[in-house]
Amino acid sequence: MQDMLHTAGPQAEHILRLWHVTVWTCTAVFAAVLVAFVWALFRAPRADERTPPDVSGLSRVEHGPRRAVAVGVLLSVLGLLALLVASVVTDRALGRLVLRDAVHIEVTAHQWWWSARYDDTDPSRMFNIANELDIPVGRPVIMTLRSDDVIHSLWVPNLAGKKDLIPGRTATLTLRADQPGEYRGQCAEFCGAQHAWMAFTVTADTPAQYEAWAERQRQPAATPTDATAQRGQQVFMGATCVMCHAIGGTEASAQKAPDLTHLASRKTLAAGTLPNDPQNLAAWISNPAAHKPGVNMPSHAFSKDDLQALVAYLRSLQ
Repeated sequence: MQDMLHTAGPQAEHILRLWHVTVWTCTAVFAAVLVAFVWALFRAPRADERTPPDVSGLSRVEHGPRRAVAVGVLLSVLGLLALLVASVVTDRALGRLVLRDAVHIEVTAHQWWWSARYDDTDPSRMFNIANELDIPVGRPVIMTLRSDDVIHSLWVPNLAGKKDLIPGRTATLTLRADQPGEYRGQCAEFCGAQHAWMAFTVTADTPAQYEAWAERQRQPAATPTDATAQRGQQVFMGATCVMCHAIGGTEASAQKAPDLTHLASRKTLAAGTLPNDPQNLAAWISNPAAHKPGVNMPSHAFSKDDLQALVAYLRSLQ
């Protein structure tokens, strides 16, 4: 779900209230302008080509129009001040989210995917994921936002407002999910050819489900037991994959592309571009540019047997 009108947390609720105030204020102004326009047309004198021009208004003071303009200006100023006050009140409300016992996530935007590191005071409990975040219901989340290349913007409309990620700067976004569910996020700042395919999901779990998920993410990749998957691991380690990707518990530790330690547990590939199934995974490995033109990942000309083995290995990474 990606819908700011269906809020699932206090931050989004504050923004929705401001949206309602703004929409109804602008609607009232628009309606008033239309009524004044229709009234002016109704009151305007009728004339044809034989009617002499009336220039008497140039030499007399028209008190009625002056009062109307003065009232219009006053109402406009009051309306703008009301919107300003509503905006300030909303901003202060967003800053009052209680952050006790918060989950800390460092999110980095890349062209065109998202990496996330779940921080912890105990380094052994930290882990990395890509494109699909989980958070516990009812517990605040502090996201530290960075960009690896150009300006991006993180937006999960059901949970919070937009926040820009600017190269060389660090931003912070706080949010809390009060309802379990899966909420779609999107880069909201044009960042290149595949901007529209730079999505992510935030899954809000019950506290017990979240802890179980986090514990699974902390575990290294399982050692393959199937012969085909074992062959696939050898293909992975012997190819250029290890120059960009990391798989926990193996020698692959690069940080230039999504962490693949638990790839098979994700719902999509390439930041929401493709469903995560064997056919799409094979197609993505073989020719990623066919699905996401401009992506940094190169094509790989594996043999049919090697590609099948590699897919089997990656599908074993639960």
